[in-house]
Amino acid sequence: MVQVSDALHLMTGPRGDRRRLLLASAAAILLMLSACAGSSAGTDAGSAPSVSPSSAALPTLATSTREAGAVPPQIPVPDLPAVLAASPPTSFEIPSIGAASEVLRTGLRENGTLEVPPDGPGAPASWYDESPTPGERGPAVLLGHVNATDGGPGVFADLRELRAGDVIEVLREDGTTAVFAVDRAEQYSKDAFPTTTVYGNTEGSELRLITCDGYDPATGAFEDNYVVFATLVP
Repeated sequence: MVQVSDALHLMTGPRGDRRRLLLASAAAILLMLSACAGSSAGTDAGSAPSVSPSSAALPTLATSTREAGAVPPQIPVPDLPAVLAASPPTSFEIPSIGAASEVLRTGLRENGTLEVPPDGPGAPASWYDESPTPGERGPAVLLGHVNATDGGPGVFADLRELRAGDVIEVLREDGTTAVFAVDRAEQYSKDAFPTTTVYGNTEGSELRLITCDGYDPATGAFEDNYVVFATLVP
């Protein structure tokens, strides 16, 4: 029986602001899908991602300037893409590859490892609940297995068949559907996982689908992660 393997990196911060959690620390916490075997992923060599315009503090005028009656300078306001209000996901569907399931909710265990969805036949995907909800500003994260414990296909078995423009539909608790279009997909070694690229703040609403890749029959482990990047359709 082939075991699924995943090792992910996330930066954590206050639970009340999921989008800013990716900026809270330059040190990544290692998140393991416990049903998997394989090597641990590495961290980015760079610093934490920079704050996007929407969350950057605006400069204030000095008191002496206001007292003098000077006209305050106009501060440009960034024209950011529209996003949806927060609402957790309940299910997803990818029509082009026939993938669909309910979406479970997973967080972090006390030891810093990621709670993961079950990996048996028919196991669903999960939403990492310290990431934005799908449709909010920032990168929402859905995790799924590439295969099941019986050797059959996992919910994300066919992610490699996705092409740019393919649609991912995420049904949310408020009854709305967040529709994303695939931008690209990348395979990353777990020993050089680009944390900032995958989890860093974004100006609009984006989605990450993450599974295992790079199976090594000699070790019985998956050495890589496969990441699909998608953007909310206006």
